[in-house]
Amino acid sequence: MSKTKKTHEGRALAIVLFTVFLDVLGVGILFPVLPQLIYTIFMPAGHTLNASLIILGWLTAIYPLMQFFSTPILGQLSDRFGRKRVLSLSIAGTALGYIAFAIGIITKNIPLLFASRAFDGITGGNISVARAVVADVTPPEKRTKNFGLMGAVFGMGFVFGPYIGARLAVPNASFFGLFNTPSWFSSATPFWFTAILSLINMVLVLWLLPETHKHINAKLKMAWGKSIDNIKKAALAPGLRVIFASEFLFWGGFTFFTTFFAVLLIQKLGFKTANAGDFFAYIGVCIALSQAVVTPIVAKYLKNHQVLRFSLLGLSGALLLQLWPQNTTQLLLVAPLIALFHGLTMANVQSLISLSAGPEIQGEILGIDSSVQALAQAIPALIAGYIATMGINVPVIVGSGFVFLGWATYMLFYRSKNHVLHQEVV
Repeated sequence: MSKTKKTHEGRALAIVLFTVFLDVLGVGILFPVLPQLIYTIFMPAGHTLNASLIILGWLTAIYPLMQFFSTPILGQLSDRFGRKRVLSLSIAGTALGYIAFAIGIITKNIPLLFASRAFDGITGGNISVARAVVADVTPPEKRTKNFGLMGAVFGMGFVFGPYIGARLAVPNASFFGLFNTPSWFSSATPFWFTAILSLINMVLVLWLLPETHKHINAKLKMAWGKSIDNIKKAALAPGLRVIFASEFLFWGGFTFFTTFFAVLLIQKLGFKTANAGDFFAYIGVCIALSQAVVTPIVAKYLKNHQVLRFSLLGLSGALLLQLWPQNTTQLLLVAPLIALFHGLTMANVQSLISLSAGPEIQGEILGIDSSVQALAQAIPALIAGYIATMGINVPVIVGSGFVFLGWATYMLFYRSKNHVLHQEVV
Protein backbone atom coordinates (compact mmCIF):
# COMPACT_ATOMS: atom_id res chain seq x y z
CA MET A 1 0.00 0.00 0.00
CA SER A 2 1.34 3.45 -0.91
CA LYS A 3 2.13 6.05 1.71
CA THR A 4 -0.78 8.23 0.49
CA LYS A 5 -3.26 5.36 0.83
CA LYS A 6 -1.97 4.52 4.31
CA THR A 7 -2.41 8.16 5.39
CA HIS A 8 -5.88 8.19 3.83
CA GLU A 9 -6.86 5.04 5.72
CA GLY A 10 -5.33 6.17 9.02
CA ARG A 11 -7.01 9.58 8.97
CA ALA A 12 -10.43 8.20 8.06
CA LEU A 13 -10.17 5.41 10.64
CA ALA A 14 -9.15 7.78 13.45
CA ILE A 15 -12.05 10.16 12.80
CA VAL A 16 -14.60 7.35 12.51
CA LEU A 17 -13.38 5.73 15.73
CA PHE A 18 -13.76 9.08 17.51
CA THR A 19 -17.32 9.35 16.12
CA VAL A 20 -18.22 5.87 17.37
CA PHE A 21 -16.64 6.61 20.76
CA LEU A 22 -18.78 9.74 21.14
CA ASP A 23 -21.95 7.87 20.18
CA VAL A 24 -21.33 5.20 22.83
CA LEU A 25 -20.08 7.76 25.37
CA GLY A 26 -23.40 9.60 25.07
CA VAL A 27 -25.35 6.40 25.74
CA GLY A 28 -23.08 5.52 28.69
CA ILE A 29 -23.46 8.97 30.22
CA LEU A 30 -27.22 8.40 30.43
CA PHE A 31 -27.02 5.33 32.71
CA PRO A 32 -26.33 7.16 35.98
CA VAL A 33 -28.05 10.43 35.01
CA LEU A 34 -31.51 9.28 33.88
CA PRO A 35 -32.65 7.97 37.32
CA GLN A 36 -32.02 11.46 38.69
CA LEU A 37 -34.85 12.75 36.49
CA ILE A 38 -37.37 10.72 38.50
CA TYR A 39 -36.62 12.73 41.63
CA THR A 40 -35.70 16.10 40.08
CA ILE A 41 -38.22 16.45 37.22
CA PHE A 42 -40.92 13.76 36.98
CA MET A 43 -42.06 13.59 40.62
CA PRO A 44 -41.77 17.39 41.25
CA ALA A 45 -44.01 17.80 38.17
CA GLY A 46 -46.72 15.90 40.05
CA HIS A 47 -46.19 12.35 38.76
CA THR A 48 -46.27 9.45 41.19
CA LEU A 49 -43.24 7.17 41.52
CA ASN A 50 -44.94 4.50 39.40
CA ALA A 51 -45.83 7.00 36.68
CA SER A 52 -42.26 8.33 36.79
CA LEU A 53 -40.88 4.82 36.26
CA ILE A 54 -43.10 4.41 33.19
CA ILE A 55 -42.00 7.78 31.81
CA LEU A 56 -38.35 6.83 32.36
CA GLY A 57 -38.91 3.56 30.48
CA TRP A 58 -40.37 5.39 27.49
CA LEU A 59 -37.63 8.02 27.57
CA THR A 60 -34.97 5.29 27.57
CA ALA A 61 -36.68 3.39 24.74
CA ILE A 62 -37.22 6.22 22.29
CA TYR A 63 -33.52 6.51 21.36
CA PRO A 64 -32.97 2.87 20.25
CA LEU A 65 -36.44 2.83 18.66
CA MET A 66 -35.55 5.78 16.43
CA GLN A 67 -32.15 4.23 15.78
CA PHE A 68 -33.88 1.05 14.64
CA PHE A 69 -35.62 2.97 11.85
CA SER A 70 -32.83 5.40 10.98
CA THR A 71 -29.69 3.23 10.86
CA PRO A 72 -30.39 1.53 7.50
CA ILE A 73 -31.71 4.80 6.04
CA LEU A 74 -28.54 6.73 6.93
CA GLY A 75 -26.50 3.91 5.42
CA GLN A 76 -28.41 4.22 2.16
CA LEU A 77 -28.14 8.03 2.19
CA SER A 78 -24.35 7.69 2.50
CA ASP A 79 -24.37 5.50 -0.63
CA ARG A 80 -26.42 8.12 -2.42
CA PHE A 81 -24.79 11.37 -1.25
CA GLY A 82 -21.42 10.31 0.19
CA ARG A 83 -20.13 9.27 3.61
CA LYS A 84 -18.66 12.64 4.59
CA ARG A 85 -21.81 14.67 4.02
CA VAL A 86 -24.14 12.26 5.83
CA LEU A 87 -21.72 11.65 8.71
CA SER A 88 -21.17 15.36 9.37
CA LEU A 89 -24.91 16.13 9.25
CA SER A 90 -25.72 13.24 11.60
CA ILE A 91 -23.07 14.39 14.09
CA ALA A 92 -24.49 17.93 13.96
CA GLY A 93 -27.90 16.44 14.71
CA THR A 94 -26.45 14.56 17.68
CA ALA A 95 -24.99 17.81 19.05
CA LEU A 96 -28.36 19.55 18.69
CA GLY A 97 -30.04 16.60 20.43
CA TYR A 98 -27.70 16.90 23.42
CA ILE A 99 -28.21 20.67 23.62
CA ALA A 100 -31.99 20.26 23.55
CA PHE A 101 -31.82 17.56 26.25
CA ALA A 102 -29.74 19.83 28.49
CA ILE A 103 -32.26 22.65 28.00
CA GLY A 104 -35.07 20.20 28.76
CA ILE A 105 -33.42 19.31 32.08
CA ILE A 106 -32.85 22.95 33.03
CA THR A 107 -36.42 23.99 32.12
CA LYS A 108 -37.92 20.71 33.42
CA ASN A 109 -39.67 20.32 30.06
CA ILE A 110 -40.61 16.63 29.69
CA PRO A 111 -41.88 16.86 26.05
CA LEU A 112 -38.56 18.49 25.07
CA LEU A 113 -36.65 15.65 26.75
CA PHE A 114 -38.55 13.15 24.59
CA ALA A 115 -38.16 15.18 21.39
CA SER A 116 -34.42 15.58 21.93
CA ARG A 117 -33.86 11.85 22.54
CA ALA A 118 -35.95 10.97 19.48
CA PHE A 119 -33.99 13.42 17.31
CA ASP A 120 -30.68 12.11 18.68
CA GLY A 121 -31.82 8.56 17.92
CA ILE A 122 -32.57 9.46 14.32
CA THR A 123 -29.20 11.10 13.75
CA GLY A 124 -27.33 8.71 16.06
CA GLY A 125 -27.95 5.82 13.70
CA ASN A 126 -24.71 6.73 11.93
CA ILE A 127 -22.97 3.49 12.99
CA SER A 128 -23.88 2.09 9.56
CA VAL A 129 -22.09 5.04 7.92
CA ALA A 130 -19.07 4.59 10.20
CA ARG A 131 -18.82 0.92 9.26
CA ALA A 132 -19.10 1.84 5.58
CA VAL A 133 -16.19 4.30 5.91
CA VAL A 134 -14.02 1.61 7.51
CA ALA A 135 -14.95 -0.84 4.75
CA ASP A 136 -14.18 1.80 2.07
CA VAL A 137 -10.63 2.48 3.21
CA THR A 138 -9.56 -0.88 4.61
CA PRO A 139 -8.05 -3.67 2.49
CA PRO A 140 -9.64 -7.11 3.05
CA GLU A 141 -6.69 -8.46 5.02
CA LYS A 142 -7.00 -5.66 7.62
CA ARG A 143 -10.78 -5.52 8.03
CA THR A 144 -10.93 -7.89 10.98
CA LYS A 145 -8.36 -5.78 12.79
CA ASN A 146 -10.04 -2.45 12.06
CA PHE A 147 -13.55 -3.65 12.88
CA GLY A 148 -12.02 -5.08 16.07
CA LEU A 149 -10.80 -1.57 16.88
CA MET A 150 -14.38 -0.36 16.52
CA GLY A 151 -15.41 -2.99 19.07
CA ALA A 152 -12.69 -1.84 21.44
CA VAL A 153 -13.86 1.78 21.11
CA PHE A 154 -17.40 0.66 21.92
CA GLY A 155 -16.06 -0.83 25.14
CA MET A 156 -14.14 2.33 26.03
CA GLY A 157 -17.28 4.42 25.57
CA PHE A 158 -19.21 2.25 28.01
CA VAL A 159 -16.34 2.43 30.52
CA PHE A 160 -15.84 6.20 30.45
CA GLY A 161 -19.46 7.23 29.76
CA PRO A 162 -21.03 6.28 33.10
CA TYR A 163 -18.09 7.59 35.10
CA ILE A 164 -17.93 10.92 33.28
CA GLY A 165 -21.71 11.29 33.30
CA ALA A 166 -21.92 10.69 37.04
CA ARG A 167 -19.10 13.12 37.86
CA LEU A 168 -20.29 15.90 35.55
CA ALA A 169 -23.84 15.61 36.91
CA VAL A 170 -22.81 16.13 40.54
CA PRO A 171 -21.26 19.29 42.05
CA ASN A 172 -18.13 18.97 44.20
CA ALA A 173 -17.42 15.39 43.08
CA SER A 174 -13.88 14.02 42.77
CA PHE A 175 -12.82 13.56 39.13
CA PHE A 176 -10.27 10.73 38.95
CA GLY A 177 -8.80 12.18 42.17
CA LEU A 178 -7.38 15.13 40.20
CA PHE A 179 -9.87 17.82 41.21
CA ASN A 180 -13.44 18.33 42.40
CA THR A 181 -16.17 19.37 40.02
CA PRO A 182 -17.47 22.97 40.31
CA SER A 183 -20.46 23.77 42.49
CA TRP A 184 -22.60 24.79 39.50
CA PHE A 185 -22.52 21.33 37.87
CA SER A 186 -25.95 19.67 37.45
CA SER A 187 -27.73 16.87 35.56
CA ALA A 188 -27.55 19.02 32.42
CA THR A 189 -23.75 19.42 32.47
CA PRO A 190 -22.88 16.01 30.89
CA PHE A 191 -25.01 16.87 27.87
CA TRP A 192 -23.38 20.29 27.34
CA PHE A 193 -20.06 18.42 27.50
CA THR A 194 -21.03 15.81 24.89
CA ALA A 195 -22.59 18.50 22.67
CA ILE A 196 -19.26 20.36 22.60
CA LEU A 197 -17.38 17.15 21.79
CA SER A 198 -19.86 16.39 19.00
CA LEU A 199 -19.38 19.84 17.46
CA ILE A 200 -15.61 19.35 17.56
CA ASN A 201 -16.10 15.97 15.91
CA MET A 202 -18.24 17.52 13.17
CA VAL A 203 -15.52 20.07 12.42
CA LEU A 204 -12.91 17.28 12.23
CA VAL A 205 -15.09 15.34 9.80
CA LEU A 206 -15.62 18.37 7.57
CA TRP A 207 -11.98 19.42 7.74
CA LEU A 208 -10.02 16.16 7.73
CA LEU A 209 -12.18 13.26 6.54
CA PRO A 210 -11.79 12.58 2.82
CA GLU A 211 -14.81 11.30 0.91
CA THR A 212 -14.18 7.56 1.00
CA HIS A 213 -17.09 6.39 -1.16
CA LYS A 214 -15.89 6.22 -4.76
CA HIS A 215 -19.16 4.98 -6.27
CA ILE A 216 -21.72 7.57 -5.16
CA ASN A 217 -25.06 6.92 -6.85
CA ALA A 218 -27.36 9.95 -6.68
CA LYS A 219 -30.10 7.92 -8.38
CA LEU A 220 -30.05 5.13 -5.80
CA LYS A 221 -33.58 4.08 -4.92
CA MET A 222 -34.24 4.41 -1.19
CA ALA A 223 -35.79 1.54 0.75
CA TRP A 224 -37.46 3.47 3.57
CA GLY A 225 -38.83 0.37 5.27
CA LYS A 226 -35.55 -1.52 5.30
CA SER A 227 -35.49 -1.84 9.11
CA ILE A 228 -38.80 -3.75 9.02
CA ASP A 229 -37.46 -5.74 6.07
CA ASN A 230 -34.40 -6.66 8.13
CA ILE A 231 -36.52 -8.08 10.96
CA LYS A 232 -38.52 -10.15 8.47
CA LYS A 233 -35.27 -11.50 7.02
CA ALA A 234 -33.96 -12.28 10.51
CA ALA A 235 -37.10 -14.34 11.16
CA LEU A 236 -36.89 -16.19 7.85
CA ALA A 237 -33.17 -16.57 7.17
CA PRO A 238 -32.43 -20.32 7.02
CA GLY A 239 -29.85 -21.38 9.58
CA LEU A 240 -29.69 -17.90 11.12
CA ARG A 241 -33.16 -17.33 12.56
CA VAL A 242 -32.43 -19.35 15.69
CA ILE A 243 -29.27 -17.34 16.38
CA PHE A 244 -31.08 -14.06 15.75
CA ALA A 245 -33.93 -15.11 18.06
CA SER A 246 -31.48 -16.07 20.81
CA GLU A 247 -29.56 -12.82 20.30
CA PHE A 248 -32.78 -10.79 20.48
CA LEU A 249 -33.67 -12.40 23.82
CA PHE A 250 -30.08 -11.93 25.05
CA TRP A 251 -30.02 -8.17 24.31
CA GLY A 252 -33.62 -7.77 25.46
CA GLY A 253 -32.90 -9.39 28.81
CA PHE A 254 -29.79 -7.28 29.33
CA THR A 255 -31.79 -4.12 28.50
CA PHE A 256 -34.38 -5.01 31.16
CA PHE A 257 -31.48 -5.22 33.62
CA THR A 258 -29.68 -1.98 32.67
CA THR A 259 -32.78 0.24 32.32
CA PHE A 260 -33.74 0.22 36.00
CA PHE A 261 -30.80 -1.28 37.85
CA ALA A 262 -29.48 2.17 38.77
CA VAL A 263 -32.85 2.95 40.38
CA LEU A 264 -32.62 -0.33 42.30
CA LEU A 265 -29.15 0.62 43.53
CA ILE A 266 -30.45 4.00 44.72
CA GLN A 267 -33.45 2.54 46.54
CA LYS A 268 -31.91 -0.67 47.90
CA LEU A 269 -28.27 0.21 48.61
CA GLY A 270 -28.56 3.97 48.99
CA PHE A 271 -26.35 4.74 45.97
CA LYS A 272 -25.87 8.29 44.80
CA THR A 273 -25.46 9.28 41.13
CA ALA A 274 -21.68 9.09 41.39
CA ASN A 275 -21.84 5.59 42.92
CA ALA A 276 -24.11 4.36 40.10
CA GLY A 277 -21.68 5.77 37.53
CA ASP A 278 -18.78 4.01 39.23
CA PHE A 279 -20.69 0.72 39.18
CA PHE A 280 -21.50 0.82 35.46
CA ALA A 281 -17.92 1.85 34.68
CA TYR A 282 -16.76 -1.12 36.77
CA ILE A 283 -19.01 -3.43 34.74
CA GLY A 284 -17.63 -1.90 31.53
CA VAL A 285 -14.02 -2.55 32.60
CA CYS A 286 -14.90 -6.15 33.52
CA ILE A 287 -16.61 -6.71 30.15
CA ALA A 288 -13.57 -5.30 28.34
CA LEU A 289 -11.26 -7.61 30.31
CA SER A 290 -13.57 -10.54 29.62
CA GLN A 291 -13.40 -9.93 25.87
CA ALA A 292 -9.67 -9.20 25.84
CA VAL A 293 -8.47 -11.97 28.18
CA VAL A 294 -11.08 -14.67 28.83
CA THR A 295 -12.68 -14.89 25.37
CA PRO A 296 -9.41 -15.64 23.49
CA ILE A 297 -8.49 -18.33 26.04
CA VAL A 298 -11.91 -20.00 25.78
CA ALA A 299 -11.72 -19.79 21.96
CA LYS A 300 -8.65 -22.05 22.00
CA TYR A 301 -10.68 -24.91 23.43
CA LEU A 302 -14.31 -24.34 22.39
CA LYS A 303 -16.09 -23.27 19.19
CA ASN A 304 -18.54 -20.39 19.09
CA HIS A 305 -21.66 -22.56 19.19
CA GLN A 306 -20.26 -24.53 22.13
CA VAL A 307 -19.56 -21.43 24.22
CA LEU A 308 -23.12 -20.16 23.81
CA ARG A 309 -24.45 -23.36 25.37
CA PHE A 310 -23.22 -22.23 28.79
CA SER A 311 -22.64 -18.45 28.46
CA LEU A 312 -26.34 -17.62 27.94
CA LEU A 313 -27.37 -19.76 30.90
CA GLY A 314 -24.54 -18.27 32.97
CA LEU A 315 -25.67 -14.71 32.17
CA SER A 316 -29.25 -15.54 33.15
CA GLY A 317 -28.04 -16.75 36.54
CA ALA A 318 -25.62 -13.83 36.96
CA LEU A 319 -28.40 -11.26 36.41
CA LEU A 320 -30.60 -12.94 39.00
CA LEU A 321 -27.68 -13.07 41.44
CA GLN A 322 -27.50 -9.24 41.42
CA LEU A 323 -30.58 -9.19 43.68
CA TRP A 324 -28.65 -10.91 46.49
CA PRO A 325 -26.19 -8.17 47.62
CA GLN A 326 -27.12 -6.21 50.71
CA ASN A 327 -24.06 -3.95 50.57
CA THR A 328 -21.55 -2.57 48.07
CA THR A 329 -18.86 -5.18 48.83
CA GLN A 330 -21.20 -8.05 47.99
CA LEU A 331 -22.30 -6.25 44.82
CA LEU A 332 -18.72 -5.83 43.60
CA LEU A 333 -18.09 -9.54 44.21
CA VAL A 334 -20.98 -10.83 42.08
CA ALA A 335 -21.05 -8.13 39.37
CA PRO A 336 -18.02 -9.51 37.44
CA LEU A 337 -20.09 -12.62 36.67
CA ILE A 338 -22.29 -10.44 34.44
CA ALA A 339 -19.21 -9.19 32.62
CA LEU A 340 -17.79 -12.69 32.19
CA PHE A 341 -20.89 -14.27 30.64
CA HIS A 342 -22.00 -11.11 28.77
CA GLY A 343 -18.55 -10.74 27.19
CA LEU A 344 -18.45 -14.40 26.14
CA THR A 345 -21.97 -14.28 24.72
CA MET A 346 -21.56 -11.03 22.81
CA ALA A 347 -18.26 -12.03 21.18
CA ASN A 348 -19.35 -15.54 20.23
CA VAL A 349 -22.83 -14.71 18.95
CA GLN A 350 -21.37 -12.01 16.67
CA SER A 351 -18.74 -14.40 15.38
CA LEU A 352 -21.28 -17.19 14.85
CA ILE A 353 -23.57 -14.88 12.84
CA SER A 354 -20.67 -13.81 10.63
CA LEU A 355 -19.40 -17.36 10.13
CA SER A 356 -22.88 -18.63 9.28
CA ALA A 357 -23.11 -16.44 6.18
CA GLY A 358 -20.94 -16.23 3.10
CA PRO A 359 -18.73 -13.24 2.29
CA GLU A 360 -21.05 -12.09 -0.48
CA ILE A 361 -23.83 -11.29 2.04
CA GLN A 362 -21.78 -10.13 5.05
CA GLY A 363 -22.90 -6.51 4.67
CA GLU A 364 -26.55 -7.46 4.58
CA ILE A 365 -26.19 -9.81 7.55
CA LEU A 366 -24.49 -7.05 9.60
CA GLY A 367 -27.36 -4.70 8.74
CA ILE A 368 -29.93 -7.28 9.83
CA ASP A 369 -27.97 -7.87 13.03
CA SER A 370 -27.92 -4.12 13.82
CA SER A 371 -31.70 -3.96 13.39
CA VAL A 372 -32.22 -6.96 15.68
CA GLN A 373 -30.06 -5.39 18.39
CA ALA A 374 -31.76 -1.97 18.16
CA LEU A 375 -35.24 -3.48 18.41
CA ALA A 376 -34.12 -5.70 21.29
CA GLN A 377 -33.01 -2.61 23.20
CA ALA A 378 -36.15 -0.59 22.41
CA ILE A 379 -39.03 -2.96 23.17
CA PRO A 380 -37.86 -4.11 26.65
CA ALA A 381 -37.16 -0.51 27.71
CA LEU A 382 -40.76 0.37 26.80
CA ILE A 383 -42.11 -2.52 28.85
CA ALA A 384 -39.65 -2.21 31.74
CA GLY A 385 -41.24 0.94 33.14
CA TYR A 386 -44.58 -0.81 33.59
CA ILE A 387 -42.92 -3.90 35.05
CA ALA A 388 -40.92 -1.75 37.51
CA THR A 389 -44.19 -0.53 39.03
CA MET A 390 -44.70 -4.09 40.36
CA GLY A 391 -41.44 -3.82 42.31
CA ILE A 392 -37.98 -2.54 41.53
CA ASN A 393 -36.59 -6.09 41.53
CA VAL A 394 -39.00 -7.27 38.83
CA PRO A 395 -37.17 -5.89 35.73
CA VAL A 396 -34.04 -7.80 36.81
CA ILE A 397 -36.05 -11.00 37.25
CA VAL A 398 -37.74 -10.55 33.86
CA GLY A 399 -34.37 -9.77 32.28
CA SER A 400 -32.94 -12.98 33.66
CA GLY A 401 -35.98 -14.83 32.32
CA PHE A 402 -35.53 -13.36 28.83
CA VAL A 403 -31.90 -14.48 28.69
CA PHE A 404 -32.94 -17.92 29.95
CA LEU A 405 -35.48 -18.13 27.11
CA GLY A 406 -32.67 -17.18 24.72
CA TRP A 407 -30.61 -20.08 26.08
CA ALA A 408 -33.56 -22.49 25.88
CA THR A 409 -34.32 -21.43 22.29
CA TYR A 410 -30.70 -21.96 21.35
CA MET A 411 -30.44 -25.36 23.02
CA LEU A 412 -33.72 -26.65 21.58
CA PHE A 413 -33.48 -25.41 18.00
CA TYR A 414 -29.88 -24.65 17.05
CA ARG A 415 -28.16 -27.28 14.92
CA SER A 416 -24.66 -26.45 13.70
CA LYS A 417 -25.06 -28.65 10.64
CA ASN A 418 -27.85 -26.36 9.42
CA HIS A 419 -25.38 -23.52 8.95
CA VAL A 420 -24.06 -23.52 5.42
CA LEU A 421 -21.78 -20.82 4.13
CA HIS A 422 -22.80 -18.73 1.11
CA GLN A 423 -26.50 -19.20 1.82
CA GLU A 424 -29.01 -16.76 0.45
CA VAL A 425 -30.94 -14.45 2.77
CA VAL A 426 -34.66 -14.86 2.15
